[in-house]
Order: sequence, then structure tokens, then C-alpha cells
Amino acid sequence: MRAAQVADAEVQFSHPWNARSQIRGTPLSQLVGLTRTGVSLARIAGGKESFVYHSHQREEEWIYILEGRAIAEIGDEEFEVGAGDFLAFPTPSVAHHLKNPFSDDVVYLMGGENRDTEVADFPRLGKRMVRVGSTITVYDTADGKPLGPLGP
Repeated sequence: MRAAQVADAEVQFSHPWNARSQIRGTPLSQLVGLTRTGVSLARIAGGKESFVYHSHQREEEWIYILEGRAIAEIGDEEFEVGAGDFLAFPTPSVAHHLKNPFSDDVVYLMGGENRDTEVADFPRLGKRMVRVGSTITVYDTADGKPLGPLGP
């Protein structure tokens, strides 16, 4: 993809569980036919956030900051991150989230795996998302029941 194509393919998206979620970006890997790896160029304006505080059970994720600053929530801590900083979330991952309380946009690459099955937890919302293929089911974690011991 040429730079003009990347710019022309930019879209805006947000997470439905976070009113401050607003990202402008280009799903680079999808546009060139990659199916197992996800890479997107993303931009968060000042006062906006990425998605919602979450963790992954099966899909690893990473972020590389290109321009600007942001606050990365990782576990129970917050870190200011800026250009050249790299964040990685191996599975099972610690919960994480990116927000931009600053006036300038933060621009970054984000990526990770695209597996057939994923389980993501949203600990502050008490929800778990299970995706199998293109089917997504969301559960309230308070409704979960232990299955009991497996095997003899």
C-alpha cells in the first residue's frame, strides 16, 4: 500500500462500551489480505480513548507509539508513553487500555494475532467476550459457575 492509499482507507471506529472511545485509523493488514496477523495505523485525538480496559486469553497484542503521548493503563498502574515506546501483551495478558488526556493526537501502530477463537475479559465491566469464528457471545462474569474437576 502506498501512503495515499493508507490515508484514503482511514475509518473511524469506537468501542460500544466506552463513550470516550474514538479511534481514526487504517486496518493495514486487512487491506492487503493478511488474515492471521492484524496491523493497524491508529490515531486517538486529545480527550479520547482507544477501546475499553480489557485482557486477552488467546491473542497476543502490541502497540508501538509513533507520535504524541498517551497514558497506558496496564494492570493497576498507569504509564505515560510516547514516540518510540513499545507495549506488548503476551497471553494470557494483563488488562490494558490506552487513553489520551493530552491536547495533541497520539499516533501508533497496533497489532496482534487473529485466531479462530478468542476470549477477552473486561474486568471493570464484569463481562467476558467469547469469539468463535465470526460469532461473538458476551457473558456477565457474575453469572459464571465453576464446572468442577475435570477427569479422574
